[in-house]
Amino acid sequence: MYQKEFVLENENLQVRLNPDNGAITGIRAVRSGWDILKRPELGVSFRLLLPLPERRNNSVFGEMNPAYSSTLSPDGKQASFIWRGVESQYGGRHDIDVTLDVTLYLHKIVFSLAVDNRSQYTVENVYCPYLGELRHPEDDKTFENFMYMYGSADRFSLWPKFQNLRGYFGLDYPTQMHYGTPFCGTPMTPFCLLRSDSKGLYVGVDEPTTELVAWHCELRPGYESSIDSLAPTEDTIGGKDVAIRFSAVHVPYILPGEKRALTPVALAAFEGGWQQGTDIYKQWKSRYAATPQIPSWACEPHSWQQVHINSPEGELRARYADLVKIGEECAKNGVQAIQLVGWNDGGQDQNNPSHDTDPRLGTFEELRQAIADIQRLGVKVVLFAKFIWADRATSSFRDNLIRLSVKDPYGDYYMHPGYQYQTVTQLLDINTKRLIPMCFLSEEYLDLCKVEFSKLIALGADGMLFDECLGHSALLCFDDSHGHRCGAPIYANDLRLIDEFSKLVPKGSEFLMGGEACYDMELERYHISYHRSENVNHLPLIRYINPFAPLMTAVTGFNDRNMLNQCLMYRYIISYEPYNFKGRLGDFPLTLAYGQKIDRLRSELRAFLWDGEFRDECGASVKTADGESHKPYSVFMNNQNGRKCVVISNYDKEKTVTVFAETNDHRLERYRLVDDETWLPCAQGITLPPRSAAVVL
Repeated sequence: MYQKEFVLENENLQVRLNPDNGAITGIRAVRSGWDILKRPELGVSFRLLLPLPERRNNSVFGEMNPAYSSTLSPDGKQASFIWRGVESQYGGRHDIDVTLDVTLYLHKIVFSLAVDNRSQYTVENVYCPYLGELRHPEDDKTFENFMYMYGSADRFSLWPKFQNLRGYFGLDYPTQMHYGTPFCGTPMTPFCLLRSDSKGLYVGVDEPTTELVAWHCELRPGYESSIDSLAPTEDTIGGKDVAIRFSAVHVPYILPGEKRALTPVALAAFEGGWQQGTDIYKQWKSRYAATPQIPSWACEPHSWQQVHINSPEGELRARYADLVKIGEECAKNGVQAIQLVGWNDGGQDQNNPSHDTDPRLGTFEELRQAIADIQRLGVKVVLFAKFIWADRATSSFRDNLIRLSVKDPYGDYYMHPGYQYQTVTQLLDINTKRLIPMCFLSEEYLDLCKVEFSKLIALGADGMLFDECLGHSALLCFDDSHGHRCGAPIYANDLRLIDEFSKLVPKGSEFLMGGEACYDMELERYHISYHRSENVNHLPLIRYINPFAPLMTAVTGFNDRNMLNQCLMYRYIISYEPYNFKGRLGDFPLTLAYGQKIDRLRSELRAFLWDGEFRDECGASVKTADGESHKPYSVFMNNQNGRKCVVISNYDKEKTVTVFAETNDHRLERYRLVDDETWLPCAQGITLPPRSAAVVL
């Protein structure tokens, strides 16, 4: 019998629940009045995927299963539901208990679900929370799904166009799950923002986790107009309800006889831009996140050079003994560190995970000596390393490492297609080296990684840059002979591996642990993160989340002023990479000269541009004389006195622009260009020549 709805409400959200089946029948953003889920009849509860031998796609729909019990706590802060056994679409009754707690906190509402599986089948997926309707704000013109992507963010339109990310042939409805395997869920993407220009809904995990939780949207019943991906504009079309469904989808693989409490997921409404939504994550993260002790040299304003000396196609660009010349050029030009790539046997992306030296380039001792000689010049040497993959073409993989590779549910290894180098044969993908993800849950494989890492220590390097540490190109491993449960998340030991490496570093050594595009949790261990951000629309999400972390980006152009301006705006360390990191500093004098000016400026205004807190665009506005918004720009806040500095770029290659900047609490009085040390008054505007940047105080 239907009871009165359970209503949980704080200053942020109101959530309404059906006591009979746990369905979410309403969600409202309290401050803005936005009805996120408005139609009770569209409410759904949890959902389980419970494959049967003859029918894999067999679901348990919570709203179709009456709860055994449901209670609302006396203080109105928690609704609890229990199901004693559930019925699936095609399998009848199953001995599976489900417990759902919906808990009210000051600014958020958290959904926590547990499964006790006493049936003969595996619970593969769990949808919770599951929203039967996700309405766009009626007074806004766009609505999008905003998620982390390789140091930046991806934005996928939900309305008025719904951006389908999966093949239409495999689904009933247009669907969004992030198309890149590492980026589709936790720990890579611990939250998403479902947002318009002025408001949004934050959805994120509510405890640190490496368990897989992915973010899933689908448009029902489908497009109104498929040729332009338009969602229907009315609540019904052709007699069918129109709705975007959203869920956090857990992938726990709960085997018969197992019970598991799943990762809790929080909902919170926000007003403003993506920064305000991300602030919810930052506030949650601040409760638990650790900060690594970064080597002192990496904490100073400085720049790097990345140098590649060999690939699977055998360029053999420089012998080890010749590397000192590169070090001398770095020392002469004030470049602090070299990232050396392709030094290992076979070159970059060959013979992984071996980190032996290459006899064609010289001996182990010659490389060790070259590193020592470069260090005496005051330049650090960081060695490119890779532990994620094994090279499928090697006998070591075929004869041994195949045992330790990540296995799919059929017992086969996953495969990354590999990377092409130099020759047309490789560009046509004829002889590309295929890369096999290795299982970090295997203690045997972790021990092998430690042996390989020890070779970097023995060479006397100042650090490593762990390439592709961000993703395994597989999510779960089903080979329980590795010593883990079936379907275990292989990201679970990402941080532990760095901890194990750190134990091998000599005490007192300032060895730098670097990684590529580290996801946020990895920055609790890694000292520096390297990524590529050559995009005029690059959005510095990871910088906003981590205002002070050393982040570095590639600069490859021969007069690459706008990429260097981006480095200044977003506090990115410059990585000089002429000829796509195959060249030398002297190859692009224009880029080098402008980059040197930026590093000098960062040193002179260190309290703002280096030690100040990065605030993206928050706290300031920049407009043209016509009152139009100007982008890009960024704000830094001096932590000693609270004053702000604004960095403004003009990416246009031909036009000079004049803009006016103001903060919400201090007057901006003077500015200077990177090119010109003269400070000018702001009263008549800030004049930016083509491809230039100004610092405004």
